[in-house]
Amino acid sequence: MRLRKFLLVAVLCALLAGGLPAGSGVVRGQQQPQQPSRAQSEGTATQRLEVIRQRLETARRTLNGAIAGLNAGGDKGKKDKDKKAADDPAARLRGLEKEAGSLQNEVAELRAKLDRGEKYEISEVEKLEAAFTELNGRIDAGLQATAGARRDATVASGGTTSTKSKKKPGFFGRILGRGDDGGEYDELVGGIAPGRDRQLFEEAAKLARKGRYETARYLFNVIITTYPDSPYLPHAKLAIADTFYLEGTTSALIQAANSYREWQTFFPTDPLADEVMLKVAEVEMRQMGLPDRDVAHARKAEQLLKALLQQYPNTALRPDAQIRLGEVQENLGMHTFQVGNFYMDRYERGVAPNPKGAQSRYREVVEKYPNFSRRDRALYLLANTYVLEEEPDEAAKYFQEILRNFPNSEYAEKAQEQLDAIGAAKPTADPKAIAKLPPEKRGMTSRFFQQVFGTTPVTVDKNGVLISKDSNESSLIDVVIDNKGTLPVTTPSAPTINRRVSSVAPAPQAQPTPQTPDKPANGVKLTPTNPGPPATVDTPSAPPAQRPPSN
Repeated sequence: MRLRKFLLVAVLCALLAGGLPAGSGVVRGQQQPQQPSRAQSEGTATQRLEVIRQRLETARRTLNGAIAGLNAGGDKGKKDKDKKAADDPAARLRGLEKEAGSLQNEVAELRAKLDRGEKYEISEVEKLEAAFTELNGRIDAGLQATAGARRDATVASGGTTSTKSKKKPGFFGRILGRGDDGGEYDELVGGIAPGRDRQLFEEAAKLARKGRYETARYLFNVIITTYPDSPYLPHAKLAIADTFYLEGTTSALIQAANSYREWQTFFPTDPLADEVMLKVAEVEMRQMGLPDRDVAHARKAEQLLKALLQQYPNTALRPDAQIRLGEVQENLGMHTFQVGNFYMDRYERGVAPNPKGAQSRYREVVEKYPNFSRRDRALYLLANTYVLEEEPDEAAKYFQEILRNFPNSEYAEKAQEQLDAIGAAKPTADPKAIAKLPPEKRGMTSRFFQQVFGTTPVTVDKNGVLISKDSNESSLIDVVIDNKGTLPVTTPSAPTINRRVSSVAPAPQAQPTPQTPDKPANGVKLTPTNPGPPATVDTPSAPPAQRPPSN
């Protein structure tokens, strides 16, 4: 028995001493200087540099594919003659590729500096981010401006690019990041031809299902930069965000949130807008830490979920959003509650002259988070602060709420004693509250692993909006392919299952024999259609139809 107690004490000491990283506790959190808000919202400097590196790599692959398509159209002499021309499309793309390579070297140098632990300024990271944003805009413009020339080159080459085979990268080549396709898709991305956008989309969807997210993003991005009028473009943008979400690393989640937000900016009225907003909130939830650590992700998730419920009051995703909002607010409520405990401890040790700091935090928990799992304790501690401040009327109000709504709480008897001392009335317990059992307390093992891994268990969908995590599951991207880049008409208030229709066509139904209006058919009287204009896409009664491509 003594050995068991000793082991228990040792585990608890290990949690307090080494299980939490520096600055994670409330007390240490007060001493740590606050990091810049941008770094908090978008990750550490290392993560931000990794995001830039990955995006530069994708941009360079896209540029090289476009250059290969241009080179396939003319003879070598003509290319040499026009290489230095200012308006030469190939020269323009080569210049952009060279700039991207130079910027990638700068990113690598700063990343090495961070890895060596050398001093750096956060402005250096911000400067590289700004440089990439500016360069990426010029790359997109250059790819769109040279689309016509690449189309002509494809026609001149007979519809194919160079057929010279490339050696697939070996083991060390894959480790060094030299690509995983071995030039397999050079012909597909190099030229421009009718129907090529569909081929790219189908191939990218297959790669995404196999977990080859980087190559899938590369093909989806070719659609965006090369086929601006393609009906697949909106879903290519959304599929890129899904691949980052499914990849799930910290840097990938940062890019997933950015890609989903960018999609919302371009297509704010799309029928999938509510699901994309929920997915952005889930990205933030997946990055949530413990309540005694940084709660920036939790606050952003709460804002997004509240905005979703406000902007789409009739959405079928409302139950899912409410479940997630409850989990996020539990995290935020626990954070504020622990801060209140910190200030209460300062008062009890004589460091603080009054319990006002603790009182304001407990009151925030009670007012902002009505479903907080420890609400009874928060009410009791809040009432005690008013007792210490000699405000019995305010204290009685919170003691009475404990008796009314938490009659089975361990604080109910204490609240009765305090009300007797104050001389206030004791309310009758709510019958529903009597039948309600107190929440179960988590075991020591669960708390131990939660502290070690520093994560909060949350309810999130493992799938993206278009692409499912399980390659064997039918996903919405299959419907996009079957409908040639569009989706069946739906609205944000439509049930989610209607959006995730199986791509398998339904079996044909036997058509009933036409009946005259005055003769019942199977007991159902047929009536003519009501006169008036047909239902529109904006009305819930709109008949199924093909949604026009988003511009």
